[in-house]
Amino acid sequence: MQGPRRRSVFASRLVSSAGDGEQPHVIEDLRLAILSGEEPPGTLIPIASVATFFGVSQIPVREALKVLTGEGLVEHRPHVGYAVAKLTFAEFRELYDVRAALESSALRVAVRSATEADDELVRSAHSAMAAAVARGDERGYHVESRRFHRALIAPAGMQRLLHMYDSAWNMTEPARPMSRVAEVDRALLHGDHDAMVAAFCARDADRLVTESAVHYEHLKTAIEVFRGDPDVFRQP
Repeated sequence: MQGPRRRSVFASRLVSSAGDGEQPHVIEDLRLAILSGEEPPGTLIPIASVATFFGVSQIPVREALKVLTGEGLVEHRPHVGYAVAKLTFAEFRELYDVRAALESSALRVAVRSATEADDELVRSAHSAMAAAVARGDERGYHVESRRFHRALIAPAGMQRLLHMYDSAWNMTEPARPMSRVAEVDRALLHGDHDAMVAAFCARDADRLVTESAVHYEHLKTAIEVFRGDPDVFRQP
């Protein structure tokens, strides 16, 4: 059963990235608003208000929402309208399995291609995560965790795989999972990252893939904590 619908304030949180004289970046700005996690899954997206914000007719807004529906970020509800997509917990968890499989494939290639510059990018993201953990910055940890994982696989240069990886990650973003897991779990996950950095910089592909698999098992355990939250997941 669906929970009560929330009155949407989606339009009030929009930010325009268009410069002076530029056409509004409707698709890009709507995507960023959804990925920010400011409005949780199930939030209604009022077409008229969004169109007013961008200074356009409702047609480009509807077209943008159709594109974002194809990306899995938006859903259309008959007789209701468009809303930030709300997954079941099973669907949400499956996306972690997808990410784990893609990451495992990319890591072996990435290790063979990585340079010292890549090591620095990985260490930089890891240090930023550590700083976020130390100051209790849940949002900061959430952002830097993605940057860290992306830095590990980017040297593979597998652009189609990276696109699929980003798409799978994007569909979990509205739930802001790393902001919801317990502090002790974030510490455990950061410990996994320590081991992954060491294996990456040592160019030990087997060890890195093993540490990545362990990390994803810890992730799936951590997200179990909020599997029954109706504000995050559509109940089966």
